[in-house]
Amino acid sequence: MTAKQSIFGRISTLVRANINALLDSAEDPQKMLDQLVRDYTNSIADAESAIAETIGNLRLLERDHEEDVQAATEWGNKALAASRKADEMRGAGNTADADKFDNLAKIALQRQISAEREATGAEPQIAAQTEIVDKLKTGLNGMKDKLNELKNKRSELLARAKVAEAQTKVQDAVSSINVLDPTSELGRFEDKVRRQEAIAQGKAELAASSLDAQFESLEDLGELTEVEARLAELKAGGAAPRQALEGS
Repeated sequence: MTAKQSIFGRISTLVRANINALLDSAEDPQKMLDQLVRDYTNSIADAESAIAETIGNLRLLERDHEEDVQAATEWGNKALAASRKADEMRGAGNTADADKFDNLAKIALQRQISAEREATGAEPQIAAQTEIVDKLKTGLNGMKDKLNELKNKRSELLARAKVAEAQTKVQDAVSSINVLDPTSELGRFEDKVRRQEAIAQGKAELAASSLDAQFESLEDLGELTEVEARLAELKAGGAAPRQALEGS
């Protein structure tokens, strides 16, 4: 009986268990759910076995009670038959046989009373056992409902975990290519490109300044050439400089 009480007590405890509270306190809800599913499944198997045994005992009590009721009825009928036979014999003047059948009637009545007492005494026990079986069946159905709830909760949790994992991966991917973050890979590559552009611009400016210098040297060379030409004119013809002649 102690083993049964332990199983039935476990039924009551598990049926009252708050699954959401257990999940909130669990470090790994999935493992917690898997363990709860195993515990519930094992407890349901134990409960079904114990309840089946209890129901079997109840059916034996009911069968014994039915047999006692039937026996009381049969002994009552036998007592009635013996009593009528005794009356018949006494009416025929056969007192000895009449007393014999009256004695048989008394024995039958005693056995009827004994069977009725057995049946009456079993009735409270049958009623109590019936109530217990009903409660156990209710508790078992509650466990099965909780088991289905656990399985559904587990499926929901796994689906939510996968969604959360996917969202995390997306967020990580987005963060890794944040164009506004100078420390990101893209930011460092952009900085490298800007440096290369600056270097190219510097080279272009340097090349441009060198070209200007070359043109300036060409202008200076042109001026010297003109001076030489005018000097040659002066020496050749004694003519006045072109500017002076143009001014006159």
